[in-house]
Amino acid sequence: MKILVIEDDATTGPYVQAGLREEGHSADLVTDGREGLLQATAADYDVLIIDRMLPSLDGLSLVKTLRGAGVRTPAIMLTALSGVNDRIDGLEAGADDYLVKPFAFGELAARVAALARRPGLQEQETVLRAGDLEMDLVRRKVTRAGQEIELLPREFRLLEHLLRRKGRVQTRTMLLEAVWDISFDPQTNVVETHISRLRAKVDKPFDSELIETVRGAGYRIAG
Repeated sequence: MKILVIEDDATTGPYVQAGLREEGHSADLVTDGREGLLQATAADYDVLIIDRMLPSLDGLSLVKTLRGAGVRTPAIMLTALSGVNDRIDGLEAGADDYLVKPFAFGELAARVAALARRPGLQEQETVLRAGDLEMDLVRRKVTRAGQEIELLPREFRLLEHLLRRKGRVQTRTMLLEAVWDISFDPQTNVVETHISRLRAKVDKPFDSELIETVRGAGYRIAG
């Protein structure tokens, strides 16, 4: 599985990341709440492991923001707070499970596996839609108003990313990381060029535009 660990403790974070990798998972680690929020929305993860006390944005607020934005990725909250009300707060914020520190890694691994098996949490859509636009992920086919649209592989990936986050603004940085696997600014207009090409195929031949530019922020598919 692909797992995001959001933990600022210098011992716990690397320990959990290393353990997950030993279990055969792909595990990313970030140590800041706002950075974790961006990462969780920019990439597709199977499970999120989130510390409750984080710099810049606490774990409860992070989960609430994700759920409010429509991100349903299963989340396990880690915390040193063991009171019943603390656990209730975490679950009501949108966490799917709650684990009190200190914990045995084996228990965390078992909870991660249980979340991944839970019905309904990991439904994988095979067809994405926005208005009269339809993307069939199995057949790798895109149509709008019944008309098939030929896309290059990178254009397909860019459109898929936007469709999976319909109605949510995707910044240039998010798109570079998710579509091009670039974690730095290459000082080129590669994103703008591909958006323009995508619009020429998906929007211009039709009556309405689906790909929106949000000035000063990024791009989104109309929800």
